[in-house]
Amino acid sequence: MKVTNYLTLDQLSPLYEDVQSSGLFADSKYFVDTIPLQPVAAIVTAYNSTKTTAGFNLLAFIESHFQLPPEPDSSYRSANKPITLHISELWDILTRTPDREAGSLLPLPHPYLVPGGRFREVYYWDSYFTMLGLQVSKRIDIIENMVNNFAYLIDTFGFIPNGNRSYYLGRSQPPFFASMVLLLSEMKGDSILQQYLPQLEKEYRFWMDGEEQLSDNVPTHRRSVRMPDGSVLNRYWDDFDTPRPEAFIEDQHLASRSGRNLSEVYRHIRAAAESGWDFSSRWFKDGNDMGTIQTTDLIPVDLNCLLCSMEMLLSITYGNQGNNAKSEQLFARFLQRKTAIQKYCWNEEKGFYFDYQFRENRFSEAYTLASVFPLFFALADMQQASKVADIIENRFLQPGGLLTTLQHTGQQWDAPNGWAPLQWIAYQAFSRVPYGFHALAKKIRDNWMHNNEKVYAATGKLMEKYNVTDTGSQAGGGEYPNQDGFGWTNGVYLKFRSLS
Repeated sequence: MKVTNYLTLDQLSPLYEDVQSSGLFADSKYFVDTIPLQPVAAIVTAYNSTKTTAGFNLLAFIESHFQLPPEPDSSYRSANKPITLHISELWDILTRTPDREAGSLLPLPHPYLVPGGRFREVYYWDSYFTMLGLQVSKRIDIIENMVNNFAYLIDTFGFIPNGNRSYYLGRSQPPFFASMVLLLSEMKGDSILQQYLPQLEKEYRFWMDGEEQLSDNVPTHRRSVRMPDGSVLNRYWDDFDTPRPEAFIEDQHLASRSGRNLSEVYRHIRAAAESGWDFSSRWFKDGNDMGTIQTTDLIPVDLNCLLCSMEMLLSITYGNQGNNAKSEQLFARFLQRKTAIQKYCWNEEKGFYFDYQFRENRFSEAYTLASVFPLFFALADMQQASKVADIIENRFLQPGGLLTTLQHTGQQWDAPNGWAPLQWIAYQAFSRVPYGFHALAKKIRDNWMHNNEKVYAATGKLMEKYNVTDTGSQAGGGEYPNQDGFGWTNGVYLKFRSLS
């Protein structure tokens, strides 16, 4: 399979901008997921020649020239089935067959799982947490198909996009491909690491692109940032500085009211979307207003822990291959990044890990669950782990699981919401040797599972996110309603269930 003819939205200009600005569809993502029924150039020509005529109806024009995407199906419920059976049956419901080129969809060669709801395509970091449940369900076939799809995307585009849509080609998501490969190797043996080494290396080069060009005078290039001591750390980024197509009008409104340079705001918004935490006070300079978003000025602690892990895996895999020079080079990079994370992200005074504002040479003030990533990857020492555990237990732990941040802003990645992937990362972080905070890990797991089970009993569904403070209320906030389905919630719940 070769991607040759996917739709880019600039081909639909000015129809695309007019539709997105019209308010015709409640969800900006809806139109960009349509499939043109005629050649795009012919559609645009027809639009330009008829849009000013008397009686022109934009909706009728769209319906006659595009295949509209199906509305999210919210009808699937448990019918009083046990939650584990419900999830097992959902695997097939959420599975999509290999694609043909269609509109903005980037075709994939193998079957894959979508998260559910409005998310009609595969998503990068979601998929790792979905795979945890597929492992429990012994659906190794689906896991391998999904890893092969991601390897295909790396080979085709040089990286894994946010999702398999052309409008996501400016950004990726938290780099969990190495973790996926490790998960598959648990089931199929260490030869898997060698099999996917070319793609692991390519993805690493994507994140490190431009590092050789950095200097004191030019300290940044795309995702690479040269720190004052000469070490290189990474940030989230997007190659475009325009409104996101899937949130066109929302981004325009925000940038306009911010009073800032529009392209700068759009870039920060898009970079936050690459983080997966879209959106959170974590990225806001004042900790409250999204108009102060500053994503590309921050060194995220979680991203750099993921890249630290990637460097270690590459070092080990090259070593097993007998390529000692490459192995030593990657191990040196691992050590340099580990040291830099401790220097720039560990705040000894507060006893917690923070993102780093490299433009202003200071710690971010946002307390977030990203702080547990250094423990998940065993980069923290015992004293650091103990201090983090104390803050997490006393400030983040709620009856329904862990808060994502301590701020109440109305954004979906802020209080009172909790998210499945971060519950898993935190649980594993505190369970890990040498830390062994098993009682805290068990509380996190049990509180989250009880929350999932309570909502399931009331609705027959598993959700994208949960209110962890008031388990009798649904999670909210963000740009779209809470979605049901839901891939990573299903995966983490099953994995927790297998450990309880």
